Amino acid sequence: MKFKSLLCVIASAGLLANSATFAAEFGTADEAKAMLTKAAAAVKVDKAKALSEFAKGEGGFKDRDLYPFCGGPDGLFTAHPTLTGKSLKDLKDKTGKPLGEEIYATAKEGEVKEVSYMWPRPGQTDPVQKVSYVTKIGDQTCAVGYYK
Repeated sequence: MKFKSLLCVIASAGLLANSATFAAEFGTADEAKAMLTKAAAAVKVDKAKALSEFAKGEGGFKDRDLYPFCGGPDGLFTAHPTLTGKSLKDLKDKTGKPLGEEIYATAKEGEVKEVSYMWPRPGQTDPVQKVSYVTKIGDQTCAVGYYK
């Protein structure tokens, strides 16, 4: 009987270790929201420097699959690891949902709101649910997304 109990403890520990590894591999909702708060503060202090750091993943603005991205009043990405200069406003998710339009419509100065959509994880092709926290800072619409 003790052997079965020991096996259960070992199996449980293995499952916990695997879920901790999974959680550590991807950013969480709380981490995404915290990064957006940090990004908004950086934009308020020095917009040009902040947008440059976001695009390059510098200054603590790249953590696993978390990174801030922003769009300007013209609807173009002002900061993104790969899409800077392209249209955020016209961006659609993998199901055709007008993601960029929803981000712009949802973002409000001084508030953090959520936009849900389907997007593949980095390095993958199958879309999964992703949620981006969005806000507006002056003329910038910024977001940080995490995968559910």
